[in-house]
Amino acid sequence: MMQFTLWDIVRNLLLAARWTLLLSLVSFIGGGIVGLILLMLRISAAKAARLFAKGFIEFFQGTPLLMQLFIAFFGLGLFGIDVPAWLAAAVALTLWTAAFLAEIWRGCVEAVPKGQWEAGKSLALTYAQQMRLIILPQALRIAIPPTAGFSVQVVKGTALTSIIGFVELSKAGTMVTNATFQPFTVYGVVALIYFAICYPLSRTAKYLERKMAAAPVGH
Repeated sequence: MMQFTLWDIVRNLLLAARWTLLLSLVSFIGGGIVGLILLMLRISAAKAARLFAKGFIEFFQGTPLLMQLFIAFFGLGLFGIDVPAWLAAAVALTLWTAAFLAEIWRGCVEAVPKGQWEAGKSLALTYAQQMRLIILPQALRIAIPPTAGFSVQVVKGTALTSIIGFVELSKAGTMVTNATFQPFTVYGVVALIYFAICYPLSRTAKYLERKMAAAPVGH
C-alpha cells in the first residue's frame, strides 16, 4: 500500500487550489462586468430594461446555485452540445455572481442622498454624467464592504462545481481522501486553505473601508 506524507497531501491540494482561485477570479470579474450592466438596466428609465434586469436577478437569486450548474452543464447537452465542466462552472458562477452584485450595488446607489441627484441636475449634467461624476463615486464607498464580503461567498461557491466534475479544492480533497484514507487530515488541510484564501479578502475589505471613509469627499 502506497504511503502518503503530509507534504504529498498538501502539495496536491495546493495544486487544486489554483483552479479554485482561477475560477473565483474569472467568476468575480465576469460577474462584476455583467452585474454593472444589470445595474444600469435595473435603474434605467426604460421599463422593459428594468423588468428584464429584475427578472434576471430574481431568477438567479431565487434558485439554488447547484441547479444553475446542472442547467449550464447538462442543458446544452440536450441539444447535442458538449460543454466542458470548467466552462459550465465559469458561466453559471459568473451569472450567479452578477445577479447578487447588481442588487448589492443597486442598494448602494439608492443609499446616496437624493440631494446629490438634485445637485447634478442643477449643474445641467446628463443622467450619465450624474452617475459617472457624482453618484457612482459615492456609491463605491458604500459598496466596498458588501462587495468584498460577497467575494468570499464566490470562493466558497466554487466548491459546488465539483458536482459537475470540475476538479477544484473540495473535489481534490475527496479524491485525495479516497487515495490516502485520511479524511481528517485531508479535510483539515482543505479548510485551512479555504481560510487562507478568504481571510485576507475580509481583512482587505476592512482596510479599504477605512481608507475610503477617511478620504475627503470628491477624491
